Amino acid sequence: MSCCRQATVQQRSWERVRRHMLGQLACLGRHTLTGVAATTGSVFSDWSAHYRLYSRQRFDPAAVFSVVRRQMDQELQPQQPMIVAMDDSLLRKTGPRIHGVAYRRDPLGPPFQTNLVRGQRVLQLSAALPQSDRPEAARMIPIDFRHVPTPAKPASNAAAAQWADYHTACRQNRISGHGLQRIAQLRHNLDQDGAEQRPLWVVVDGRFTNRTVMKKLPDRTVFIGRIRSDAKLYHLPEDSSGPLGRKKIYGPQAPTPEQLRQSEDFPWQNVPAWACGKMHDFRLKVLQPLRWRPTSDQVNVQIVVIAPLAYRLTKGGRVLYRKPAYLVCTDPDLSLQQLLQAYLWRWDIEVNFRDQKTLLGVGQAQVRNSASTESVPALTVAAYSLLLLAAHRSLLTSSGCLPPPKWRQKTLSPKRRPSLCDLIGLLRHDLWADSIRAPHFSHFSSHSCCNQKSEKLLPSLPGALFYAPA
Repeated sequence: MSCCRQATVQQRSWERVRRHMLGQLACLGRHTLTGVAATTGSVFSDWSAHYRLYSRQRFDPAAVFSVVRRQMDQELQPQQPMIVAMDDSLLRKTGPRIHGVAYRRDPLGPPFQTNLVRGQRVLQLSAALPQSDRPEAARMIPIDFRHVPTPAKPASNAAAAQWADYHTACRQNRISGHGLQRIAQLRHNLDQDGAEQRPLWVVVDGRFTNRTVMKKLPDRTVFIGRIRSDAKLYHLPEDSSGPLGRKKIYGPQAPTPEQLRQSEDFPWQNVPAWACGKMHDFRLKVLQPLRWRPTSDQVNVQIVVIAPLAYRLTKGGRVLYRKPAYLVCTDPDLSLQQLLQAYLWRWDIEVNFRDQKTLLGVGQAQVRNSASTESVPALTVAAYSLLLLAAHRSLLTSSGCLPPPKWRQKTLSPKRRPSLCDLIGLLRHDLWADSIRAPHFSHFSSHSCCNQKSEKLLPSLPGALFYAPA
């Protein structure tokens, strides 16, 4: 953590940032600034400095993420690509005067009913870090976190010029445009760090698979994303030897991804890949090279169809993963196994969002200042990244963490990767074990009790602290 000293100007500000990062990870209950200050032992001191740390912008979260990105670049092989997953999320808010908060569609609502919730929109990039003992398994670690608000809507009786400026600002603040900016900035940062020859693979879902992102991708960047089942694709044009006229860009129309899945002219291929803790065999179809209008005119793509797994968790349970997946890749020469494995690693960014919201309480801080609403969640995510990176550097497995509870000892593998709960419990043990340790051996002696009532069961303080989920 000392390598992140460049994020602040003053030494005392850095000491407070360091305490806040540890407090965000070890905090019990709601992760508000009050809870973090109490966790760091500042409950009986003035709290104004803790709030000014964020409102006065006395640290730069991007500098902390840059340290994480450089450390991950050193963990990769010289020619190994950096696989990055990008996705947006919503931090629930209730206050009507919080900066950047607006009504948005509830992503957890049913597909037949559009529910609106107030929330803060954020954009995150997580890079895959393969395990040392098993390269096919990887863990996504956040390397970029941005607050991407939409402009405030003017009043209904506002002037026409204000409404025109509002619509222009909405087009400029689309999530696809912000995603393209973060991809270009990441490619620029890699070049500045001396990794010009390292390929960058960006894996996204269907939200970012559009012409806004794919037409302006930076050099040495491969794009892998979900595509519609009825997308119109074209074969490469035939070479025209005529000197007159413009050369063709698109050839005859190719089958759509859904037609490719149903066609018997293209055989299924069995490709092994790592998912859910073990190797699986996936059935794939591929068609290459093709042209697609949302991409650049000179970029060839390949289409990959992944057959649904259609399995049941229990004997009488419902069938899961019944729908196929359709992928588009801007590198037609990329092997199917590498493409499939990179796409399967993308799911770990959803695990990042779940851990950040449920266990670390990202978005729970009750701040309204424009600088605080951006920097408080970013610092929490940066601390989360450093914790995951430290676990990877120490070659930590579940056997190196605290002993699992009695009800989990028979169901867990000792070689599995540690969860965030395991890492937080181990961090709390390192921080607080000396403080709650018994100073003498009086608990070994047995005292005769004259009370005939049954012994009261007292809660265990180490168990409550070290095994608390949040």
